[in-house]
Amino acid sequence: MEQIDRPWLKSYDPDVPPTLDYEKIPLFKFLDRAAHKWPKRKAIVFRNWSITYAKLKAQSEVFAANLRDAGIRKGDRVALMLPNLPQTIIAFWGVLRAGGIGVMTNPLYMETEIIHQFNDAGVRFCLTLDLLWPKLEKLRDSIPVERFYITTIGEGLKFPLNLLYALQAKKNRTSPRVPYDGMAVRPFKELTKGNGAFTEERVDAEDTALLQYTGGTTGVAKGCILTHFNIGANMQQCHAMMHTLGKKKETFLGILPYFHIYGLTTCLAWPTSLGATLAPFPRYVPLDVLKGIHKLKPTVFPGAPSLYISLLQQKDIDKYDLKSIEVCVSGSAPMPVDYMEQFLARSGTAITEGYGLTEASPVTHFNPLVGKSKNGSIGLPFPDTDAKIVDMEVGGEPLPPGKRGELVIRGPQVMRGYYNRPDATADVLRNGWLYTGDIATMDEEGYFYIVDRKKDLIISGGYNIYPREIDEVLHSHPLIKEAVSVGIPHEARGEIVKAFVVPHEGATLSRSDVISFCREKLANFKVPRQVEFRNDLPKTMVGKVLRRALREEEMAKAEAKLKRAAAKKGADDETGQA
Repeated sequence: MEQIDRPWLKSYDPDVPPTLDYEKIPLFKFLDRAAHKWPKRKAIVFRNWSITYAKLKAQSEVFAANLRDAGIRKGDRVALMLPNLPQTIIAFWGVLRAGGIGVMTNPLYMETEIIHQFNDAGVRFCLTLDLLWPKLEKLRDSIPVERFYITTIGEGLKFPLNLLYALQAKKNRTSPRVPYDGMAVRPFKELTKGNGAFTEERVDAEDTALLQYTGGTTGVAKGCILTHFNIGANMQQCHAMMHTLGKKKETFLGILPYFHIYGLTTCLAWPTSLGATLAPFPRYVPLDVLKGIHKLKPTVFPGAPSLYISLLQQKDIDKYDLKSIEVCVSGSAPMPVDYMEQFLARSGTAITEGYGLTEASPVTHFNPLVGKSKNGSIGLPFPDTDAKIVDMEVGGEPLPPGKRGELVIRGPQVMRGYYNRPDATADVLRNGWLYTGDIATMDEEGYFYIVDRKKDLIISGGYNIYPREIDEVLHSHPLIKEAVSVGIPHEARGEIVKAFVVPHEGATLSRSDVISFCREKLANFKVPRQVEFRNDLPKTMVGKVLRRALREEEMAKAEAKLKRAAAKKGADDETGQA
């Protein structure tokens, strides 16, 4: 194996080892151990419903037994198209225990996305919510699903809330009629009843646990093959790097969606291994989250910048006690320093930034919890995780500290490859390294900094422009709530910079104000030439702005403009000939 310098090891907290002795066990064995160590500890708390670790283990065994009886065999794909609910957690562990492969599916997916993912993965069973049935019913002839098991939000509640929820849904006509037929469309409750007696098929650590589809922010979503060991290793790395956690009972906020690998690892799988209490939120409502923090007294808050910023902007935030939170983990996008300081003042806890990607289960970098944490940095590589910066065109040897290049990674958490996509796999997995597509730098102490996405790089008049640098300037404007910049086609310069800006409510801001502000802080060739004001920006479920979607809008406009020009020229030519 290629040897590289690891300056980050000197920056580790003293309690963080440079390498780990990994347990190579199926993921559900972490649940079994938690149930053995803390049988009476609450595993899940959801509204007025809760379950202990002993009962969660037993429930997952029942679920697995019923899946096996229904025909699921080792390696079969089962889609979990569910929000964060107790049922989602039970189903996740049950599917893995049965030897199935989980396909976590965004409930907000559109029809084309569902068709692509279900067919690409070869999904046999789908576990979903009644509210999503109208969307899925229309697709039954287009997807390979043999059985649908359907639950309701009310099934995750106790009396009287379950009854009140059902009555409210009936009154508001928000609960669609599901045509249960005892064959292809069945109640989710069927999988939760029984004694769980079944012959457990051997599941090995190197077996595939998930086909975890990439967010699709760079094109068609691809299924990352993540093994039980990939995810289990990442859980153990999280525990080593965040070494202050697990010494007492922890409570994790489950706001990040479980169907996203960031939420799945940091809000479900890893906390289970710590015997923590999981507090799922099926959808993000800022006031509900503030009330939940005040009541549940969580100790760990995995989140994203958009979540923290949104909470800080709530008018009644002073009514709620946030002091129970001891660790805040932020990923998916850079966190503006001003908001980090505001959150520290409100909660008494600093937000610690990290980095990951679906292809790495997902976490690869994190700032020290006790030692030096650098604002704007994604931190240090995890134990047993090597990282280097290489030339964006040729790869190869690491570039020296301070030089920009592509971030490449290797470690036990890196995926096996993309499902049924050997060419795409060969493009990102080269000589044992995962090529992330992110432009980054490393400093002398081994801290890494993401500069931008390789595919987001803007080339204007021969200059390389990193849009994240422009975004940082825009975010520092006191009247701007959110902003993102993209490259758009330009006849003379190839591309120019366009900024999409969301002003704070009630703010008066003009195009010239934005451009003048940028001129004071950026070289002329980086200054946006166009500014468009919007009420909001398109985002993924974990708060990452979909820069690609905005760029595609601009490309479509440019193409339409060219077509109109061509049509006009054709009409003029015909007139001239006449």
